[in-house]
Amino acid sequence: MTRTGPQRIPGASFDLYFGDGRYSGSDMEVNCVAVHTTEGATLVDYDDGAVAPTVTLVPDFRAQRLVTYQHYDVDESARALVNAPGGVQTNTANVFQIELVGTCDPDTHAKWARAGIQHIYWPAPPDWAVRDLAWLARWLHDNHNIPLTSGLTFKPYPASYGANNGVRLSFAEWGRFTGWLGHQHAPENLHGDPGALPMEHILAVARGEQTTSEEDDMTPDQIAGAPLPYWGPDGQLAGTATLGEYFGGLDLAARATKATLAAIQGQLAAQAATLRLILDQHNNVDTAAVLAAIQAISDDAAKAVQQALAAGVNVHIDVAQTPHTA
Repeated sequence: MTRTGPQRIPGASFDLYFGDGRYSGSDMEVNCVAVHTTEGATLVDYDDGAVAPTVTLVPDFRAQRLVTYQHYDVDESARALVNAPGGVQTNTANVFQIELVGTCDPDTHAKWARAGIQHIYWPAPPDWAVRDLAWLARWLHDNHNIPLTSGLTFKPYPASYGANNGVRLSFAEWGRFTGWLGHQHAPENLHGDPGALPMEHILAVARGEQTTSEEDDMTPDQIAGAPLPYWGPDGQLAGTATLGEYFGGLDLAARATKATLAAIQGQLAAQAATLRLILDQHNNVDTAAVLAAIQAISDDAAKAVQQALAAGVNVHIDVAQTPHTA
C-alpha cells in the first residue's frame, strides 16, 4: 500500500526514529488516531521501538509547548497497542498513535503534585498543550484526511480500565471507526488511558470552533493574526507564523531549515573576512585560493541543504559538521 501525503511532521525530532530499524512497520493509510498517556513524566526509549507509538508529545514547561518526537512515518504501523491472536488487527488498522507524556490517573497526579514533579494531568491540560495537540490534529486532517471528530466517551481513569469498561469498541466498531479515540476504546486491550481527556474541546479548537482560555479575550482577527512559535529540525525556536499560515500548508520545517542555513552562511562569511585579515599579514600565502576553497565548502553545504529541501527531506544542521539528511 502506498504511503500518501507528507510522512514527516513539521518541526518533529527524529532522535528516536524506528522506521528504518528492526521494528519498522507496515504501510497503511491512516484514518484514525489512538491517544495514549505514558503514565510517566519523561520520554522513554520504547525498548528500541518494540512498543513505540507513531509520535510522542513531550511537554517543555519552560517554553510552554509540546515537543514532537516522531518514531515512525505517518502511514507506517506503530506498536503501542496489544494485538491478540485472532480477533482483529490493532496496530496495523490504519491507526496513527500518539503518546502524551504525563498521566491520566488522579492518584498519580496527586502523588506527583505532592512530590513537586512537574507534569501534565491530561484530564485538565494547560491551554498551550491543548493548542499544540489541536495543531497536530488539524495537520493530520489537512494532510491525511483524518476527521476532526470522535463521538466517543472518554471515561475517567480508573473506571476506564478493563475489557468491560463500557466504552471499548467491538471488533466491528473498531473496523469502521474513523476519527479520534483513546487506548481505552481499542479492542483486545485493557488499558484505560488517556482517561477523561477533553477530546471534544481539543477537536473543537482544531476545527476553529473554540479557543483556549488564553485566547478568550482576543477577536477572531487577532487570533488569526497572532504569531505562534515554530521550531527547527534542531529543536530550537526558529520563528513565528500565524494561525492561517499553520493551517494553510506553510512548510514551517523548510522555513526553519532555510533560516538556519542563512545563519550558518552568515557565520561563514564573517569567518572568511576574519581569515582574510589574518592571511594578509603573512607572506607566501595565496589568500584568494584559501578563500575560494572556503567558499566552495560553503556552496556545497548550501547545495546539499537546498536539494534535501526540494526532495521534502528534514534537514539537520550541525555547524561543526557537514549537513546531513535524515
